[in-house]
Amino acid sequence: MRRRAAEYRRPVRRKLSCWICSLLGIFLIAGFVLFVVHHHHDRQDHVEQPILERESRNEEVVHEHLNLTQEISSANSYARQLAEQMTLAKAYIVIAKEHNNLHLAWELSSKIRSCQFLLSKAAMKEEPISLDEAEPIIKSLSSLIFKAQDAHYDIATTMMTMKSHIQALEERANAASVQSMMFGQLTAESLPKNLHCLEIKLMSDWLTRKSLQDFADERRNSPRLVDNNLYHFCIFSDNLLAVSAVVNSTMSNADHPKQLAFHIVTDAIHYGMMQAWFLNNDFKGSTVEVQNIEDLTWLNSSYSPALKQLREADSRKYYFDGSEDASIEPKFRNPKYISLLNHLRFYIPEIYPQLEKIVFLDDDVVVQKDLTPLFSLELHGNVNGAVETCLEAFHRYYKYLNFSNPLISSRFDPQACGWAFGMNVFDLMAWRKANVTARYHYWLEQNADRTLWKLGTLPPGLLAFYGLTEPLDRRWHVLGLGYDLNVDSRLIESAAVVHFNGNMKPWLKLGISKYRPLWERYVNQTHPYLQDCATH
Repeated sequence: MRRRAAEYRRPVRRKLSCWICSLLGIFLIAGFVLFVVHHHHDRQDHVEQPILERESRNEEVVHEHLNLTQEISSANSYARQLAEQMTLAKAYIVIAKEHNNLHLAWELSSKIRSCQFLLSKAAMKEEPISLDEAEPIIKSLSSLIFKAQDAHYDIATTMMTMKSHIQALEERANAASVQSMMFGQLTAESLPKNLHCLEIKLMSDWLTRKSLQDFADERRNSPRLVDNNLYHFCIFSDNLLAVSAVVNSTMSNADHPKQLAFHIVTDAIHYGMMQAWFLNNDFKGSTVEVQNIEDLTWLNSSYSPALKQLREADSRKYYFDGSEDASIEPKFRNPKYISLLNHLRFYIPEIYPQLEKIVFLDDDVVVQKDLTPLFSLELHGNVNGAVETCLEAFHRYYKYLNFSNPLISSRFDPQACGWAFGMNVFDLMAWRKANVTARYHYWLEQNADRTLWKLGTLPPGLLAFYGLTEPLDRRWHVLGLGYDLNVDSRLIESAAVVHFNGNMKPWLKLGISKYRPLWERYVNQTHPYLQDCATH
């Protein structure tokens, strides 16, 4: 049979129509998507649950170790908002009280106490402050602050008020600082109990043992005291233990201690106990002379302007009645400034007329190396060998002297280097030739009204030895151990002499503890009197 052409054939019938196929395809795709989505959600739930649990556990750990200081420093924390509001509220309390609005001041104080309680509670619980806890206080305190602002407390008024209070606080701080310095000064001037005990025991020995007095008379005429082949040191003090440490440290570090001679001058009260101590103790063959300042009969008011001024009622009033005068620095009220012992350093050639060279030591120094090389140093014709202290600007001449006075400004350079008393080598022959003591007397007379300088021996020393001072290597004399906590340890270790200048003396409880062993090693702690006094 013959087959028809293609265009005349009837369409073939399908089992499923096209739209049914399309619908089935859509259902299949939808089912697949639903399956995938459901599976993904299922998996996400399983993943998120442990994450949330971990985050919850971490949050608990953080809460256990909450640092409230860090919480307050956080810009978004409620603790920070509360702290800032409290600061502002405190300022408005001051202003409210000044305007006699006591009720508003009371309300602000009450809310501040609530803030403080909430912050304390958070600190105790070690948990951050929640919104529920903070919101009531923040809203009520904000309302009060707005109320205070509306009650004519404008910015200008607030600034002026706060400025006046800042000035008042500064004045109180300055007054407290001065008071602290005064208390420190009183402590520095006090006599430790054990030293008082030691002095009593030694004075008893001096008064009851005539052999000691006879021994002292024999030593008084020793030829070693005027032998210029020996190395001579002088100390002027009324502090027994301090002088003993100076002598012991100098002798202990000397290569040849038998070639040393120490010359001590003290007052009448301490003369007997000083004699008893140095006669009863061995200093490895060193010679020790103790003199009573009262025996220097030539040192009188007619010869010494210093003695004349120290005995004037005006000078003593300046010291004793000047406590209310804010222009007088507390350090200038130290009794040493009105003690003639402090001024004896300007009379060394007269005290020791037969000596040619001598090293002056303060009683608050400790010697760590052999000082005998000082005697062979070349001073180039100068009188005073000293360590300069002008590494800092405030140790120059203008700091110590009144350069507004033409008598000073016309003769001295304000930028000239200052130098230190406490370890000085003096060429006594050059001193006598330059007549330094007369120069010292001249400047004392010019300063009778205390307009050139206040008190002390360094300012007149700077004037008297001007142009006559030879700078020494800094390692010979290191200062500051009586007030500076940060003296370079390497500098201390290399120093020949360390100086406890300042109020924190090593024999006092307020002495700087890390420096005290430098001094204590030269105190004979095994001495029976010291051991006995230490237990009382």
